[in-house]
Amino acid sequence: MQIKDIVNRSIVNLTNCEQEPIHIPGTIQEHGFLLALKTDEQIVEFCSGNLEKFTGITYSQALGKRFSELFGEPSSVSLSDFLTKHLKSAELWELYYNEQFFSCNIHQFNGYIFLEAQPVNEPSKQFSDVYSQTRLFLSYMEASNTLQELCAKVAANIRNITGYDRVMIYRFDAEYNGEVYAESRRDDLEPFLGLHYPHTDIPAQARELYLKNLVRIITDMNYSPVPIYTIDDSPDKNLDLSYSILRSVSPIHVQYLQNMGVGATLTISLVHNQKLWGLIACHHYSPKNISFEVKIAAQLQGHFITSQIDTRKQNEEYELARKCNEALEKSIAATNISAYDSFRSIAANPELLKLCNATGVALLVNGFLYMGGKTPDESQIRKIFRRFSDEAKYAEFFSSELNKFYPEFEHICEHSAGIIFHALSADYSNCIIWFRPQTLSEVHWAGDPAKAIIKDEKGLSPRNSFKLWKEVVRCKSKPWLQPERNAAARYAQSLQKQVNLLIITEEEKKYRELSELLLQTNAELENINWISAHDLQEPLRKIQLFASHLLYKNKDLNESTPVIEKISSAAARMQNQLKDILKYTRVKYSDTPPERIDLEKLLFEIKKEIQDSQDGKLFDITISAMPEIPGIPFLVKQVFVNLLNNSIKFAAGTRALKINITYKGLTEFPLSPNKELYHLILVSDNGIGFDSEYGESIFKVFSRLHSHSEYEGSGIGLALCRKIMNTHQGFITAEGSADAGAVFSLYFPTFNVER
Repeated sequence: MQIKDIVNRSIVNLTNCEQEPIHIPGTIQEHGFLLALKTDEQIVEFCSGNLEKFTGITYSQALGKRFSELFGEPSSVSLSDFLTKHLKSAELWELYYNEQFFSCNIHQFNGYIFLEAQPVNEPSKQFSDVYSQTRLFLSYMEASNTLQELCAKVAANIRNITGYDRVMIYRFDAEYNGEVYAESRRDDLEPFLGLHYPHTDIPAQARELYLKNLVRIITDMNYSPVPIYTIDDSPDKNLDLSYSILRSVSPIHVQYLQNMGVGATLTISLVHNQKLWGLIACHHYSPKNISFEVKIAAQLQGHFITSQIDTRKQNEEYELARKCNEALEKSIAATNISAYDSFRSIAANPELLKLCNATGVALLVNGFLYMGGKTPDESQIRKIFRRFSDEAKYAEFFSSELNKFYPEFEHICEHSAGIIFHALSADYSNCIIWFRPQTLSEVHWAGDPAKAIIKDEKGLSPRNSFKLWKEVVRCKSKPWLQPERNAAARYAQSLQKQVNLLIITEEEKKYRELSELLLQTNAELENINWISAHDLQEPLRKIQLFASHLLYKNKDLNESTPVIEKISSAAARMQNQLKDILKYTRVKYSDTPPERIDLEKLLFEIKKEIQDSQDGKLFDITISAMPEIPGIPFLVKQVFVNLLNNSIKFAAGTRALKINITYKGLTEFPLSPNKELYHLILVSDNGIGFDSEYGESIFKVFSRLHSHSEYEGSGIGLALCRKIMNTHQGFITAEGSADAGAVFSLYFPTFNVER
């Protein structure tokens, strides 16, 4: 049988200590021995090299043997019974062997039973003494008001129970830098109270082990590590000692404590909400060990502290929350927004600052800035708002170190080191910010934290100077506590509702004003229509009447006849224009319901009427088979009458006019966003046509491509056609070619126009 040790001989120094595998050192401290048994058979798989010192049994004799073979069947039965009944309790298992009592810590992990035994050489502290100390501690709990006062009393009580030279309550911050929060010490020792230690002093993997193993004892800093042995029957065979109380200490940590002059330590983890809140660190300046009962009593003190963290914190926050809520209610009650000017008085209300204990506030509403208290200047505030708006990253944001997130604002930390930001609208046009100034503070470090690694003639080593080193912290405000953030959030929600209500009210006011303006405008248009229909046409009729009278009754005015004829012609043209304007304006006011139109029948009626009215003009109108369409008959008739008259008006004098009205079936309108089908009807002629660039402009009111002297007309006919097609939710387009004719495409919907 070949045996090997599992000592981790990797070179460890401060350049790689954060990756040091401290859970598998392969060694233990020398004040006890360790056995790791296979869970099922209780066969010794690992054994510390000092087993012989305590029991007379060598590690080579123990490896591969059953526990009962080594320590007797009664001890094996007792161990099995303990594993069944007491493993999760705080009790120790007691082993008696070779006229020696051993107190044994037992735990199971990774398929092994870990037995860590220490000889009982001194009588334990009487349980009654420990009980009285615990009762005293309970009285301390009732007498202390704050968490720090409680921790100070706990530190003193633990020192009385354990007899260590110094007991410290060590608290971590968010980055795991430590602070000595409370302390009890021998009078001749220098105080560590209030000192800070950088997070590098307790690296991440060490903090992880403190979460697993809540009590850690080093009895002598100058101990010689004891190797652990196992049978060499598989490669990379090792033993995870994460939960071991005898686990050997990192050489870096040993040197660190030796540099402080420490000879022995007891460390108790303070776990709160499954996170390492802090440590109870007990230092002794010579070797020291304590009994199981004393260790449990000290551990109990730690449990009392962590059980009180939430209670004490809640008591402190309750009073703060009460004051914040009182200011919040006053602020909400005073926030009566009737107009945008209201924000000026809102920002000036001191209760708005009290609700979250801020020193300044700024409101941005629709581009206007309102400020209260001590704030940066307006340009800087707008830059902050603009930064949040451009990022659109935070609808809510708070920090006591704004420059940590936005370094460009470091120069304004005097007034705005800390902020609470809330967007009041999705587009960030409405926002609110509370400000806090920087709080210049001194942090007392135990040595320069930037010099945690010292290089000397021995190479790299942890610092050996723990003299007071002061650091002034700038650009950091007091932290925003939860009740303050809650009050700010609740006020922002209330303000957001009122801002939205104001915006809606303002929009409604605008709509009412627009509606009144539209009513007035429509009334004016009705008056214009009435004037156009009656008052303006009456003088025109008189002009025509008098011109006719002069032409036909007074034969002596032959020289003036051309002038009078022009007057009569102009009056007639103006009268036609007025009639067309009335037709155009009245299209949208039609309340005639749509009906099914036999389009083919309607077109033949129109054709006959035009042929009768255009007596003497030669033209040919061809009509193909047509569908039924939904629409208003007299308006649809107006469209085709205008188009046909337009074709006749613009006929080419060199050839006989031909007009074709053709049904092309169902199709989509190319420019329509939907995929609905329309009846497509083409009206084409071989007249003078027009350039294709005018295909859209000819539908504008009063748009003309030719002068009145060439072709008569008001310039409204095609505009009227488009308006009628729009009323039917249809479309009309035109294509033309100079001296080659024109084609008008009409898209009539297949659906009911009243949908």
